[in-house]
Amino acid sequence: MSFQQGLSGLNATSKSLEVIGNNIANANTYGAKGARAEFADMYATAMNGAGGGASAGIGVSLASVSQQFNQGVVTTTSNPMDMAINGRGFFELEASSGETVYSRNGQFKLDRDGFVVNGQGLKLKAQAWDEAAGRGVGDAVPIQLQTGLGSPVKTGSSTTAALAGVQMSINLDATKPVPTTAMSFTAPDSYNFSTSQTLYDGQGAPLTMGYYFRKTAIDTWDVYGAINGQSWDGSANPGAPLTSLSFAADGTLTTSPASISKDIIDPRLPTVPSATTLFTQLPINFSGSSQYASGFSVSKLKQDGYTSGELTGVSFDSTGVAKATYSNGRSTNLAQIQLADFTNLQGLQSQGGNVWKSTYASGDPVSTGAPGSGVLGSVQAGALEESNVDLTGELVNMITAQRLYQANSQTIKTQDQVLQTLVNLR
Repeated sequence: MSFQQGLSGLNATSKSLEVIGNNIANANTYGAKGARAEFADMYATAMNGAGGGASAGIGVSLASVSQQFNQGVVTTTSNPMDMAINGRGFFELEASSGETVYSRNGQFKLDRDGFVVNGQGLKLKAQAWDEAAGRGVGDAVPIQLQTGLGSPVKTGSSTTAALAGVQMSINLDATKPVPTTAMSFTAPDSYNFSTSQTLYDGQGAPLTMGYYFRKTAIDTWDVYGAINGQSWDGSANPGAPLTSLSFAADGTLTTSPASISKDIIDPRLPTVPSATTLFTQLPINFSGSSQYASGFSVSKLKQDGYTSGELTGVSFDSTGVAKATYSNGRSTNLAQIQLADFTNLQGLQSQGGNVWKSTYASGDPVSTGAPGSGVLGSVQAGALEESNVDLTGELVNMITAQRLYQANSQTIKTQDQVLQTLVNLR
């Protein structure tokens, strides 16, 4: 008599229950992937190479425990640093040993040193952001964000396209007369209109730049400038005009070019006139300005300078770009995370803690890059991927496995009864 079949069935069903129990235990673990026990039958004749079709099987064996990497449900959270991968790919993490491991769990936070880490302290890897290329470049390394990092000051005093300086579009009332009083910033009847804006020096200190528009002839206007109440060129008020604007009979601007660049003198020094330049070649563009008989109006008055700011938050977009936001309202791209994908996902070795490592069976990553590129999935910020375990299905599987365990134990009981019958023969 042989108890092999029933015993192997009990062992196999017990393993199946272990797998089902592990799936159920991780039903609420973000990024977890369910597994299934895969079995194979056993034949004694297959072990010694004998042939023939009259041999009974000797039971079952556990062939493998295979993880299932199908997509889990994506659910939103209130944490901007949470990320969910929608599609193929794994986050790249650096372990304390320096080894790269992989995860689908996107629960990230900042540690005391400013690194983006998961719950086990593993560091998220990303590429450094290249503003000119508009993407992450170089090797992926752990992201480190300095929590006290400030946004740099930008004065707007450059003639490059990236720093456009001052942009102004106004309408000057064509019906206004030419003032007869000598120009003075303190005499409102000496000019027709005025407006002002805030500029920032190299240390982020705000200064008020005033613009005064004085009609000098039909279709011709002088524009005077004052910074903190002092003439832009450092001379005694009102100083020389910044520029003159000319208009056609139909009210359109004819001054060409419509943009000027001026050295603005620092008004905060006691000596007047001062020789210290505050802004070097500050661009001021009047494009879009007009002269119609419809009253003075300002349709555009902006500058691209700003004061300093402290880091207030970090978030990620759908392409995995880490964006820092600052207290001055600015935002900066810092880095771009990189996803990895494998040909044989079943070859990955689970390390616990929601991470896997590559093995000889899985091979090295065959696809690495920014989220959304190639076959890699996109990233949803402020969201997490739930476990792909179907709890209802697992409970049904557990009932089935329990019945199979009882059935295998029954075969052992039957074998025992047959053996007892033989022993009791007289």
